[in-house]
Amino acid sequence: MDLKQQFELAAAESKELAQRPSNDTLLQLYSLYKQSVEGDINVDPPSNPFDFVSKAKFEAWAGLKGKTKETAMQEYIDLINKLKN
Repeated sequence: MDLKQQFELAAAESKELAQRPSNDTLLQLYSLYKQSVEGDINVDPPSNPFDFVSKAKFEAWAGLKGKTKETAMQEYIDLINKLKN
């Protein structure tokens, strides 16, 4: 199975985790997923200063700038595997 197939499997498995991950882990999963699929952040920061969720997501994804899609995919797969066990 190649990396892309493993990533897609991990993404599907993320919806079937026995326990809901912490908010920090969810942000990490979100940012790794976005970096894997879209690459470096390509959206403007949220304009509403009180939209804390969007701001946190933006900052988490922006923090991965420069990381290759392949590296982000592998880290996402590793994190899902860790959460499954």
